[in-house]
Order: sequence, then structure tokens, then C-alpha cells
Amino acid sequence: MKKGYIQIYTGNGKGKTTAALGLALRAVGRGLKVIMIQFLKGVDSGELHSAQRLAPEFTIYRFESSHKFISDMSDDELAQLRQDISRGFDFSKQVIQGNACDILILDEIMAAIHSGFINVSEVVELMRSKPDNIELVLTGRNVPDEIADLADLITEMKPIKHYYDKGVTARKGIEL
Repeated sequence: MKKGYIQIYTGNGKGKTTAALGLALRAVGRGLKVIMIQFLKGVDSGELHSAQRLAPEFTIYRFESSHKFISDMSDDELAQLRQDISRGFDFSKQVIQGNACDILILDEIMAAIHSGFINVSEVVELMRSKPDNIELVLTGRNVPDEIADLADLITEMKPIKHYYDKGVTARKGIEL
């Protein structure tokens, strides 16, 4: 890729990860290599199985060892999660430095920031160090201004209507 941009998918609506996955699917179809690093996602989900079918052109990495919600974790589990997320973010820096893919997706990186696991300044530094030929995609709610300022594209997912409000929980193959 000659020129890679920085894209952000944000907002309170459903579809941020799905948009990034759609981009990944399109890219793999055109012969590009995609790496997705998911933060704070511990449950089994369909994209993991799809990526296995598209490997080695598309790979998803998760570094967290716990599958609990942050609010349900003990202090020891939170300390472990902090280390896991740090390893994941360090890996994203290695991917950037090694020019290891055409598209790097940092899924739910904003949640990792807002949960206090990654500093905004670290993400800004990563964004600034991105080689020109890598497309960088960041997802998650509440994008800090310093990150938004460096983005080339920001799409906000806005909820209009959602079946979750009627009590429908996450469904296998749709949300999971």
C-alpha cells in the first residue's frame, strides 16, 4: 500500500468492531495482510473462527488471560490484566516497527485507555510512529482529542434503535 491512513470507528452504537472486520475482509480479498489486536475482549466470538480460516493473511491476537468483566476482578486479577494489556500493546508497537502488515486494527483500544491500562500519550506515539504504508484502525467509545486530532477518518456509530433495549442479549454469529 502506498499510503496508509488512520481510521477511527467510535460512538455508542453497535458496529465499531464489525466495521473494522469488514475492512479486514475487503483487504484480505485484495491480497493485503491484516493484524487485529483485541483489547478487553475475552469471550469466544465468530471473528476468531473466521480469522482462522483466512490465516495467515488475517490474524487476530488477544493477550488477556481472564474472561471476567473488570468490575468482577480481584486486585490480583486486575494486576494480571494490566500486564496482559501491556503485552498486547507492546506487540502492536512491534508490528508497527517491523512493518509486519498492511493494516493494523487495535480493537477496543479506547476502552483500554479509559480503563487506565494504556496512556493516551502511548497511543499518540504509536500513531506518529506508523510507517506511511500501514493503515491503522482504532476502535472504541470516547476518543480522546489528542487521538482524534491525528486521525484521517473518524466514523461515529450512533444508536437509533436496538433490540438490546427489548431485552435481547448478544447472539452467537451476530454479536458474538
